Amino acid sequence: MKSKLTRRRFISATAAGVVTSQLASQTPLARTSVDDKLAILGGPKTRTAPVTSWPILNELEEKELLKVLHSKRWNRLGGSEVDRFEKVWAERLNAKHCVATSSGTSALVTALTALDIGPGDEVIVPPYTFVATINTVFLQHALPVFVDTDRATSQIDATKIEAAITKRTRAIIPVHLGGSVANMDMILAVAKKHNLSVLEDACQSHLAEWRGQKVGTLGALGCFSFQGSKHLNSGEGGAIMTNDDKLAEISRSFQNQGRAEPDSGFQYARNGDNRRLTEFQGAILLAQLTRLEEQARTRETNAAYLRQLLGEIPGISPAKMYDGVTRNAYHIFMMRYDANHFSGLPREKFIKALQAEGVPCSGGYGPLNKEPFIQKTLQSRAYRHIYPAKVLADWAARNRCPENDNLCQEALWFGNLILLGTRQEMEQIAAAIRKIQKHSTQLAKLARS
Repeated sequence: MKSKLTRRRFISATAAGVVTSQLASQTPLARTSVDDKLAILGGPKTRTAPVTSWPILNELEEKELLKVLHSKRWNRLGGSEVDRFEKVWAERLNAKHCVATSSGTSALVTALTALDIGPGDEVIVPPYTFVATINTVFLQHALPVFVDTDRATSQIDATKIEAAITKRTRAIIPVHLGGSVANMDMILAVAKKHNLSVLEDACQSHLAEWRGQKVGTLGALGCFSFQGSKHLNSGEGGAIMTNDDKLAEISRSFQNQGRAEPDSGFQYARNGDNRRLTEFQGAILLAQLTRLEEQARTRETNAAYLRQLLGEIPGISPAKMYDGVTRNAYHIFMMRYDANHFSGLPREKFIKALQAEGVPCSGGYGPLNKEPFIQKTLQSRAYRHIYPAKVLADWAARNRCPENDNLCQEALWFGNLILLGTRQEMEQIAAAIRKIQKHSTQLAKLARS
């Protein structure tokens, strides 16, 4: 309990210090930038610094890669780097087991297999996530059931999960979107009540915490991605975390072609696949781990400052966090845009104007539950064979997510590299938005013409 309280106090103190500093000093840039002509109309950019390049590396990565290269042990079955990484990552998250995989998607497939999710089962998922979350459910020939989004947080609305449960429901996959954390108190309580497994999709949330406990360790299993954009990066890669010995054993076996042990040769305990991480990737991850905590603290400090600055701009609403979030990994700085405070300027035009000011920005995900490929999948031979016709016919009506539809029309995202910038760059971002807001009437008229 003491460590959890200490962590909360650290975050509160950091945020308080940022706010105090901001109130004490308004920079000339923050006061004067809004008077400049918009960059999209030929004026100067508000932010001119290049975005931090990614990945960040030095001679350590080169040294570790060369060590693996010259060892001639490139496959994890003959090497030691992946084993070392699994031990270090498990210790960092205070988990009993870590099973490295070839990608975050592979981690999810392996975890669903370990939970024995298959044909005829339903899995509760959010509609606001990367497609891999539901692709892996489809690969098991299970049925994804979407639960609407809490627009204030951009996370799955845990208050609506219980209403989506049927006799076919077997698991819940909460996605800790953007580095924040879903409402795990409520999700775990509902899962326990209905005897459901919880598989955390923590692919964007390295080192994030819920009440002082690292995400990926709260459910039966948790999955991470080490794909090129992630905070912990080996180009591709993933990992499964669990404190359950049996689930760890099945996961380790499945990703190694069903072998009971790594050195089982041609003896197999179950069906499986090759989803192993290579020694090269293990070596890169160990090197990247040396910077992860420092980078995480930089993102937290900048995000706290940026949140305070943007919170003062009408029409820009930074995503809220649940009370249980004791650490946000900030893979994405998520916001909502209200065009009414920008003279009705469409979000797409606002994004282009902000990009012209030198601030990378995007509109985030679309409504995943409305993707056309889903209906094609549901009408495939396999799904028509497994599920009653009425279940498939009723799927679209059952999976409406109106709050998520609204979020997809108003979301704004800053990528994590923005948060590795300087304090001045956070001020420039806010100044650029204020500049656009001041001239929004002019932009809105041009957009309508």
